[in-house]
Amino acid sequence: MDIRKMLQEQDQLQVLRFESELTPEEKQNLYSQLENVDFRMIRDAMQSADKKMADEIGPADTLTIAMQEADKETYLQAGNEALKQGKMAAVILAGGQGSRLGHDGPKGTVNVGITRDKYLFEILLENVRRNTDPLHTVMHVYIMTSDINHESTVSFFEEHDYFGYPKDHLHFFRQDMAPALDLQGKLLLETKSGVSLAPNGNGGWFRSLQRQGLVDQMKSFGVEWLDVVSVDSVLQNIGDPLYLGAALVKGMYCGAKVVSKVTPEEKVGASCIRNGHPSIVEYSELSDEMRYAKNPDGTYQYQYGAIVNYLFNIRETEKRAGESMPVHKAIKKISCLDESGAPVVPAEPNAIKMEYFIFDILEFFDSCLFMECIREDEFAPIKNASGVDSLESARKLYTARFGDIL
Repeated sequence: MDIRKMLQEQDQLQVLRFESELTPEEKQNLYSQLENVDFRMIRDAMQSADKKMADEIGPADTLTIAMQEADKETYLQAGNEALKQGKMAAVILAGGQGSRLGHDGPKGTVNVGITRDKYLFEILLENVRRNTDPLHTVMHVYIMTSDINHESTVSFFEEHDYFGYPKDHLHFFRQDMAPALDLQGKLLLETKSGVSLAPNGNGGWFRSLQRQGLVDQMKSFGVEWLDVVSVDSVLQNIGDPLYLGAALVKGMYCGAKVVSKVTPEEKVGASCIRNGHPSIVEYSELSDEMRYAKNPDGTYQYQYGAIVNYLFNIRETEKRAGESMPVHKAIKKISCLDESGAPVVPAEPNAIKMEYFIFDILEFFDSCLFMECIREDEFAPIKNASGVDSLESARKLYTARFGDIL
């Protein structure tokens, strides 16, 4: 690849301004980074406006717990049969660190135990086995890491002998990275031989799998469905046959598990229809009018919040993966080099951080299975060091759910 020509076409030649000072190894490092830069993401970020509140947002239909009862056995039979045939794999989104919890390491390595060691990754694999062991089958599990935690994540699994999970069914892949931009859309340098990079958001998971050849691998295993979950909830019901079976019976190609919100103010994304397509409307996007709007029966129109447990049919997702996803931008303070090569630690926000969000993928589908689950059974996120959605609250919910004293 002609790096200089490519950068010239993208109007990004400024990243080579220190090229003459670099060793051959440093040049190669910089070139390798630049070859992997997603310039389409940059163009989309600089050309598109952020999502605004729009009249096209409306409430979505949900398969409530009460509605599931009538066809529960049919769903379970279809889901269990597909699981036995190896048609589902899990993807665990685990590219972050546990720094907000005071933990120095990947979030999945947080020790949830009190009287004994019990790690987040360990718990999630146990949750997989709750659904597959009774069927005498083993599910392939793909764990998305990032450049900041890949080696430490893989080493952690090796040190703990993969928690007894069959090694040939565990796969690790790196999340793609996105460059930081200055406020004019120019790539920032972290060092003279390195672009400033950060993980590209949880919405980049499928393209990362594709780029690393793992979607083709999944299909060679006979996998047709992916259960995509966040790493931070100890109650994630991974490989739920009821969920998969409902999608199969109803002819849906994607799904999102939701819980009834504790209050209209709870800061979770709400299931909705946006411009005729399924979507998740972020808490900050809901006006007060929408937040408190009620149905004739007195329930809230946007009462269901997503728990980051998504279901995707591989082939149908492949058809849509080439479409441009919305780029979410945040203005941040990011250390970088100035024009002279001197390091800058900004006192004010100076850069654009870009991310894809997983729920935006739903908007490429015509319909989605929004499926309610019982909060106490499936939702116990660990996001804070204390209080709501903390390690302490997750421990209590886990013990109550499984009768397993941590």
